[in-house]
Amino acid sequence: MTVFCASSTFVVAGVMGLNYQVDPYLTHQWQTPRMQQLGPSWEKLSAWGKTYALAKFKPAVLYVGNSRTELGLPTRAEPFPDLDVFNGALSGASLGDAMAMVDHAAKLGQLKTLVWGIDAPSFTMEIGNRDFDRELVANGPLYLWRRALINAKRAFAFDMTEDSIRVLRGTFGGVCHSSLASYGQRNDACAYGRIEELGGTGAVIVPRVRDYLRGTGPTDEAMRALDRSMADVCGAGTRVRLYLNPTHAMTTDALYWAGKWPAMEAWQRSLASMGQRYRAAGCDLRIFDFSGFNSVTTEAIPQVSRRPDMQYYWETSHYRSNVGAMVLARMFGGDDAPADFGVELSPEKLAAHQAAMRLARDRYHLAHPVETSMAREIAAER
Repeated sequence: MTVFCASSTFVVAGVMGLNYQVDPYLTHQWQTPRMQQLGPSWEKLSAWGKTYALAKFKPAVLYVGNSRTELGLPTRAEPFPDLDVFNGALSGASLGDAMAMVDHAAKLGQLKTLVWGIDAPSFTMEIGNRDFDRELVANGPLYLWRRALINAKRAFAFDMTEDSIRVLRGTFGGVCHSSLASYGQRNDACAYGRIEELGGTGAVIVPRVRDYLRGTGPTDEAMRALDRSMADVCGAGTRVRLYLNPTHAMTTDALYWAGKWPAMEAWQRSLASMGQRYRAAGCDLRIFDFSGFNSVTTEAIPQVSRRPDMQYYWETSHYRSNVGAMVLARMFGGDDAPADFGVELSPEKLAAHQAAMRLARDRYHLAHPVETSMAREIAAER
């Protein structure tokens, strides 16, 4: 029995040591050579890597949101030439996930600016990113010590052992760099890799609209939670920019055909009212809407243009970095955005904005019959 226990202990220690050292998912890497190695197009446990990186980096500017922000907002950005910027957005993240990331960063350092991408369907308090264990969120000054224990516990896992062996064999995947290599922004090569695996841009147009519609938001619970989060962030003196993601016009149109347009407009009114209230209290908080039907979001899809790729979009759900740069320019005073791209949500402008959005939707139906028919059919599946 003694020999068996000793042998078992040795095996367990060996497995944990191997996984911790190889660290295939980059759960505890920051500015290390391991970050520069190529890996698979899909990042597993990215929440682990990003929460650790935030503890080490302590950026002045933080982006949060879901994979749209993660892919689209560049960390090397004109509005922040002399500030440390980190993209803490997570694939599949709900509002609740983003709030947890903000809370984590705020407990570890002093945020000067927070940029937060939101969408109506994912505006819920559900856990969208299943890898984002709330145990990863900082709760005191000894976070890195506690984190080392959490990482060690995770290292004793069969999936991690398999992938550690693949790393050592050179078969883990060599598609793209981790998002950590570009301060949290997902690498373009990763996006290309994923889309090619799924059959190209045209093949994922419809599935991405379906995914967008599956969200259960916006919910009143999430609105109240965001309000509380803004109270904390504004109380710390952080400048805040909330923005509605510029998903392709087909996604907004699908919300219309699914009967969710009134809920979306009510959500916009709640956001505008909240923003006004915090500005009146002295907080530098502004909210911008880049969604809907404008010169960027109405780009023709491959089924219409007959081109394999799109200029502004990876597909209907995710926008490219050139769009993200326009988003930042509009919110922070730059000139590199079309005049019709991005409207500030405020009570005095909201009625006109929503009326213009309805008219733009009707024009879109006439000018884009193929996309309109596709969006309508997707909504009818529900």
